[in-house]
Amino acid sequence: MSIDAGTLQPVGLFTGQHVLAELEGVAAELLDDEQFLTDALNSALDRSQATVCDVISKRFDPQGVTVLALLSESHASLHSYPENGSIFIDVFTCGNRAQPERAVDLLAESLGPTNVNCRTIRRGHDYETGLT
Repeated sequence: MSIDAGTLQPVGLFTGQHVLAELEGVAAELLDDEQFLTDALNSALDRSQATVCDVISKRFDPQGVTVLALLSESHASLHSYPENGSIFIDVFTCGNRAQPERAVDLLAESLGPTNVNCRTIRRGHDYETGLT
């Protein structure tokens, strides 16, 4: 582990948070809109202190969209199912700076689901408590 001279934050911590979510009851039009989902993911990640390196997306025929974001901290993905009004969300960030749970909350706000199932898996070492 080292310290970033510009931010005075630890760099290279073997710790992370993996947030997995399923949203249901989302409007099919939103779930089939590649640009909307790409913009929503970019905005949520930016507002959650994640560093987006690149984003790619694909709209499928007859419906559905996948959006993948490469982060300095790791990755994020969306996989939509307009025919079911559902979407899978996966945000994994290494270190302690980015806020993946906030990213998922912001995505849920923009999508307006009727049901949210979300869980966070702590990975690596817990440097704040000393647990491994």
